[in-house]
Amino acid sequence: MNSAAHEPAQRLRALVTGAGRGIGRAIALRLGEEGALVACAARSEHEIERVARAVDDAGGRGAAIPMDVTDLASVEEGVHRALEFTGGAFDIVVNNAGVFSVHAFDAMSPATWYRTLAVNLNGPYHVTLMSLRGLEQSERAHLFNISSIAGRQAFEGNAAYCASKFGLRGLSDVLRLEWAARGIRVSTIYPGGTDTTIFDDVPGDWDRSTMNQPADVADVLWAAYLAPHDANVADLDVPNPRLA
Repeated sequence: MNSAAHEPAQRLRALVTGAGRGIGRAIALRLGEEGALVACAARSEHEIERVARAVDDAGGRGAAIPMDVTDLASVEEGVHRALEFTGGAFDIVVNNAGVFSVHAFDAMSPATWYRTLAVNLNGPYHVTLMSLRGLEQSERAHLFNISSIAGRQAFEGNAAYCASKFGLRGLSDVLRLEWAARGIRVSTIYPGGTDTTIFDDVPGDWDRSTMNQPADVADVLWAAYLAPHDANVADLDVPNPRLA
């Protein structure tokens, strides 16, 4: 549902990574419902093309932006295309692209460690670095980093994932301090287990019916964007009504 009574007068301009599925897709569609221009970024071109069309159907305007967040050159090109689409500015940038796997530390390959850090931590660094010029052109700029409860507490089998998400929290905290004078808000969102395709290939007995839904994360993000500028939206949990 549109929040017309609270919607900013200017059409929102957003970049969402990992937008092809799951949480990223839900965020892109929610922003589309609010009439936003949404640059939908991911490696999977066929998926982001579908999401961009769904953003159009929801009432916004979507653009599919191929991007590999682990590759700085790819991010630079993708952000350039996204800024062309949005007219040179970003009101919202969402670092959502991520990978997840479960391995005991001594059973985890170095390749898994490197890949997890490359996507989950280097990726947000690349996207944020290249997006800063677009954020600086907005009067209500907001950077969202999608972390995890694994960015606050340790879980067995999650050495690489926890390291990446704890690192993302640290990056957010530093940017919040450095960018306060520029008027750029920085929020870290900490979803619990969320029912997305990320769990399709993860071993274990997961009760996905009790997990958060991707739309729950999108709701938290949108509420934070609408919050008064002096509101504390630094670290955001995601309520799960299914566990109430």
